Amino acid sequence: MNAEALSVVIPPPIIRHLGLVDYEPTWRAMQRFTDERTEETPDEIWLLEHPPVFTLGMNADPSHVLAASNIPVVQVDRGGQVTYHGPGQLVVYPLINLRRASFGVRDLVTALEKAVIAYAATLGVAAECRRNAPGVYVEGRKLASVGIRIRRHSSYHGLALNVNLDLTPFGLINPCGYAGLEMTQLVQVGGPNSVAVAAREFEPHLLAALSRHN
Repeated sequence: MNAEALSVVIPPPIIRHLGLVDYEPTWRAMQRFTDERTEETPDEIWLLEHPPVFTLGMNADPSHVLAASNIPVVQVDRGGQVTYHGPGQLVVYPLINLRRASFGVRDLVTALEKAVIAYAATLGVAAECRRNAPGVYVEGRKLASVGIRIRRHSSYHGLALNVNLDLTPFGLINPCGYAGLEMTQLVQVGGPNSVAVAAREFEPHLLAALSRHN
């Protein structure tokens, strides 16, 4: 059998635009997808929004939730500390077989960050990542957060890109474990005010960043 026959053919990812969906059922669906997928299962990318929720990573310090509110707090199985999701934020869940794609965890985080930076550049916005603080920043304010889980050599959880949401709940937490970290969003830096528009414009940058690694 020749080398070409032995090579793994990676099917293109399936893109799903899910709209506004509750957090916990979506999280459980990601877990099921990851547990049930095979080596032949195409990767999927889910683009969506969540109703208001705070999520704590596996080893997160609960003290980073500074004040009680009517927003639910959910302990989840990703890395990182505490963050907020709410309507007006584009959430991106890349469900990728990393072994098949020859990706490492750092490669995936970097690809997600680079996709946001490339998209921001098309809007005339200079964004950057930080070596020891995952995510994307504009003039010191956080535009996007990243938190990943790897199970069975595959990824879930992912990226939260602020588009046009009420940022007030971030004041009830230390975002990503950093006291006083200010947040920003696309609508404040000249970007779209619609998650649907942001998703459509961001998608090609995400696919390019994920494919550029190979």
